[in-house]
Amino acid sequence: MKLIVGLGNPGDRYQPTRHNAGFWLVERFAAQTHTVLRKDAKFQALVGRHEASGTWLLLPQNFMNASGRPVQMLSSFFKIAPADILVAHDELDFPPGTVRVKQGGSAAGHNGLKDISARLGSHEYWRLRIGIGHPGDRHAVTEYVLNKPAQEERADIDAAIGRALEVLPLMLAGDVQGAMLKLHTTPELVARPVEARRAEHPGRAEKPAKAEKPQTAAVMEKTPEMPAKAGNTDTPADPGKAGKSGALGSFFKKLLPDSDPAHKK
Repeated sequence: MKLIVGLGNPGDRYQPTRHNAGFWLVERFAAQTHTVLRKDAKFQALVGRHEASGTWLLLPQNFMNASGRPVQMLSSFFKIAPADILVAHDELDFPPGTVRVKQGGSAAGHNGLKDISARLGSHEYWRLRIGIGHPGDRHAVTEYVLNKPAQEERADIDAAIGRALEVLPLMLAGDVQGAMLKLHTTPELVARPVEARRAEHPGRAEKPAKAEKPQTAAVMEKTPEMPAKAGNTDTPADPGKAGKSGALGSFFKKLLPDSDPAHKK
């Protein structure tokens, strides 16, 4: 990657809002790597260069729907292709705590991505998608993204950004597939959907697991039927047992006269 872009809105008013998740990631990366971000009037952005990799960091200082202009100007000036650009942005389709990397695709209604795609004339740049959750109503999206997340949500978002920062060196070194494999198979991401469901339905009890005892009882109930197999022709009959059976039959006939066919006549 030759250029990392963080999307957000400039100013203190918007700094803590969900829409600035892309800013949060680039700012944290700059702080960790001691990369200074300076305001550059020519590119209408805060710009810095990661010394170890030579990768440019860019925070557009226009509002979100005009983010594409600084990206287009810097990438054009340094001859950076879309496939070498990574754009970090907030993602409504993922819950807080989830982060994913992908290349290309539609803007999915994100105004910052729309403008970047239009300015670059391409969708083939990489996206680092930081989950912020969805308000549940498309009419409430604007107000939702321009407000601060709850404390628990912000903690989840920060944790996701932390995991993304762990794999960012792989991406800067050109091992995007390795970074994706590590990021997308993080154990915390696997457990997250279960926690999310519980949070969405706090009053709903989880269904208890089926006990094994009823299944054992069912097998035991079938056990008495097994003697019926004694008549199987594969097993030779015992003559002694046959004689005892005949004697017992005669004895019971004497005790139970109604069962005697002669008595019925």
